[in-house]
Parts: sequence; C-alpha cells; structure tokens
Amino acid sequence: MAIDQVHDLQQVYRKVLHSMSRPGTISSLADNAKKVDFNLSCFHATFLSAMTFLDAEVTFHILSTEQQSLIDKISAYTSSKYAPINEADFIIILQEDTEESIQHAFAECKNGTLIDPQHSSIWIIESSTLSNSGELTLTGPGIQHEARLHTSLSSSLWQARNERTKEYPLGIDLIITDENAQVVCIPRTTTVEITGVS
Repeated sequence: MAIDQVHDLQQVYRKVLHSMSRPGTISSLADNAKKVDFNLSCFHATFLSAMTFLDAEVTFHILSTEQQSLIDKISAYTSSKYAPINEADFIIILQEDTEESIQHAFAECKNGTLIDPQHSSIWIIESSTLSNSGELTLTGPGIQHEARLHTSLSSSLWQARNERTKEYPLGIDLIITDENAQVVCIPRTTTVEITGVS
C-alpha cells in the first residue's frame, strides 16, 4: 500500500474536518485515493476515512453481511475491533446496502445519552456522485445561509436520520463518500430539509 500513514492520512483528516465544520462543503480526496494500490469492496474515500478515524480505542461495524475480507483489512490497518451495530462507534454503510437494512441501522445504532452525548455513532456512508445542486437544503452552524446537496440517500432515510438528531445534543454524525473520492459531512447540528431539485 502506497498510502503514507502520516502525511496522507493527515491530509484526509484535515479535509474531512473542513467538511465537518462547514456542512455541505464537498472535499476531494482524489490525490490520496490514487495511492490506494489494492482492490477494495468499498469506495477509496470510505477506506481512507476509516483509516483516518479508526484506531484501537474505537470499534466499527460494517452493515453488509458479506464483507469479512474488508472487516479484516480495516482491523489490520487500524487495530480497531469489529462490534455489533448497537455498540459500534463507527458504522460503515456500503452502496450495496438496502434501504431497509439502513433504516434498521438508524434505529439500532448508538445515539448518545444526555449525560454522555459523545457516546454516539459516526457513520461513513456511501452515495452516488455528490453535488451541491440537489434535493437537500442544509442549515445550521457552519453554514452562512443555506447549502444545497445531492446524495443517493432516499428522503425516508433522511427522515430517519432527522428522527435520530431531533433531541440535540443526542444524534449521529455522517461522513458521506462517493466513487469519485469526494466527501461531505452532515453533523448532528445540521438541519436537513428535503426540498426537491431546483
């Protein structure tokens, strides 16, 4: 693997953090993704995000049931342990996952508590190509007025996400990746409205 575990992953970290602090801002990990030199059953941006944020102190869950090799690879590179969805700190959703399974995941994942709101899950979720001309209107901290976003997540999945974030500071944070090594973040503080394509 040609990824520089320090230099490249620091770049990924800064770019994802930039998108997390400015919800709706799409960042490119393409230069870093070019250095991933083996075949993966997930997007390169998904794997880079996992490598950046997972370590021996946190756990992860992959929703797909046929991904043992990916589980093994992530564990080997990050020292993170696999865990059931209701215990996992990070949940990885691949493009192959069904809407029904994702709905169940929203219901089962950690959402924090009022005493420990930080004990919630962070999702790394795959989408078709991301763009800033789409069906979603984002407002909240880090957004000057509003931002527009297109993802392949259905309106019912966004409604499920909104249900899990309505009792702030409880909620989940989303890192959304696409096949072009782009990433966008939707923290729990962001209000997401499904408004249709303009």
